[in-house]
Amino acid sequence: MNEKANVKVLDKVVVRFSGDSGDGMQLAGNIFTNVSAGVGNQVSTFPDYPAEIRAPQGSLGGVSGFQVSAGKNVHTPGDSADVLVAMNPAALKQNVKFLRKGGVIIVDIDSFKEADLKKALYKTMNPFEELGITDTVVEVPVTSMTKAALAESGLDNKAVLKCRNIFTLGLICWLFDRPLEGALRHLHGKFAKKPAIYEANAKVLEAGYNYGANIHASVPTYRIDTEDPRPGVYTDINGNTATAWGLIMASEKSGRPLFLGSYPITPATDILHELAKRKDLGVKACQMEDEIAGVCSAIGASFAGSLAATSTSGPGLALKSEGIGLAVMAELPLVVIDVQRGGPSTGLPTKTEQTDLMQALYGRNGESPVAVVAPCSPTDCFTMAFEASRIAIEHMTPVILLSDAFIGNGSSAWRIPEASEYPEIKPRFVPENLANSNWQPVMRDEQTKARYWAVPGTPGLAHRLGGLERDAASGALSNDPVNHEKMVLLRKEKVARIADDIPALEIACGCADADTLLVGWGGTYGHLYTAAQQLNDEGKPVAFAHFRYINPLPANTGDLLRRYKRVIVAELNTGQFADYLQAKFPDVDIRRINKIQGQPFLVQEIVEGVNKINEE
Repeated sequence: MNEKANVKVLDKVVVRFSGDSGDGMQLAGNIFTNVSAGVGNQVSTFPDYPAEIRAPQGSLGGVSGFQVSAGKNVHTPGDSADVLVAMNPAALKQNVKFLRKGGVIIVDIDSFKEADLKKALYKTMNPFEELGITDTVVEVPVTSMTKAALAESGLDNKAVLKCRNIFTLGLICWLFDRPLEGALRHLHGKFAKKPAIYEANAKVLEAGYNYGANIHASVPTYRIDTEDPRPGVYTDINGNTATAWGLIMASEKSGRPLFLGSYPITPATDILHELAKRKDLGVKACQMEDEIAGVCSAIGASFAGSLAATSTSGPGLALKSEGIGLAVMAELPLVVIDVQRGGPSTGLPTKTEQTDLMQALYGRNGESPVAVVAPCSPTDCFTMAFEASRIAIEHMTPVILLSDAFIGNGSSAWRIPEASEYPEIKPRFVPENLANSNWQPVMRDEQTKARYWAVPGTPGLAHRLGGLERDAASGALSNDPVNHEKMVLLRKEKVARIADDIPALEIACGCADADTLLVGWGGTYGHLYTAAQQLNDEGKPVAFAHFRYINPLPANTGDLLRRYKRVIVAELNTGQFADYLQAKFPDVDIRRINKIQGQPFLVQEIVEGVNKINEE
């Protein structure tokens, strides 16, 4: 067969790596993603791993997956995979449903022995027939080929078997014409302090690539089109890392030292890990003994004049609620990062949902308003962490940043911005003309209603802040009912006026004269954007708008929503944002598309949901 005749050219491709939790699927997927981003592809990833800590090897409960889409016009990890890598029978059984019709399955046939099939609860000794697989199956002896490649390495059997994922990575790099140099750089970075391990993985990577070249006639190879990227330095970045870097940028732009007080919790822990590495940038990251200590340490740092943040997930946000209320009463800047996961309680620690919205908006005692924002993609986590910090500092309020497991763990290609592309953040310090004996800690800027920030140690600005109500004029403790009402309304107005300081809501894509507006918020952006494009391509006009600012809403929200006969809100919960919008704008016809399965939307689910509503 002519080799060129067996090459498929695609705009984009979807690969899903799957195996045991200890098989290194996340590492193989991440390296493939980085290599793809390095050659100019847009990328979007979906790490899909179990909550169990090392379920029995070969069992269905222990399967870990990593899906990546690479190419042009990529906004999601893809509804279905073009290529599925299955390192054992359990991985095949759990993930074959994600393969598109006509796709390719690559299996480590050495791991498909009778004992392996029994662990995965197969009823027969022919797993492919039992699962009704009619797609192309490439049976690769990954384990034996890895052992052969490392026969002279001196590594023990356990260490050799840990390299199987890299053999598979080499095969996938051949399949999609990815240069090995990029993969080798990432391996060298990971194993820089273990040269013997690096050399073994480099050898296995090349062995996998060469194996692919030797079987090229039996399976097509793929060439993926690339974008013409905007000039700059690009990297592959996940949402949690981008969040950490956004906080660092905000610290630089505000001149305030960054402090993070947090307690480890899935899927937010990587933010703490990343900031703990940044002592070189003056970052103070403290792992506290619990969630309450995390938020309280951050409040103390904020009182002392730092850009203060705390990171968590839904259960931790519940524990932090009293502390956040203290920051509301004290009117201190505080960034609270909630990387949402499935709940309630411990729920689904490694799965994604958007079910903390009402908790973020209202989950505190008393009238306790805070600003709420939500990034829409892994790279947007950088921008919205910066924005959350800016709003917190310039408006002297807690801000809750609602990320989620999908974008927190997922990654995209990101152009590293220049510092000049982001504005200066201007702390609302006490003006010089007030820094005397007449100053009171409740004095505020009349335009924003934000209280002035007095850094302890500044002459003439000695003061106390606490959780008890204060007199609106003197700052002294007050139980006066009229004063309390005044302060409640003032704190509410302060948050409401943030709407004057955020961008207007815009139509992201779609038909200008459509009757239907598709609406989303947070990490569902890519799926909804792609669905809107598909609907319009099919001649079914729809407009699409996405919210990144939740409280307050953009000032033009009501006017924009009222332009459409129907508004369809799609979200990964039972309808929390739809309820919120309906309460704000009761005259708008709001419909709903909801999913609560711990998984992100599929594009096709959105398309079918919009079609069904429009046909009613």
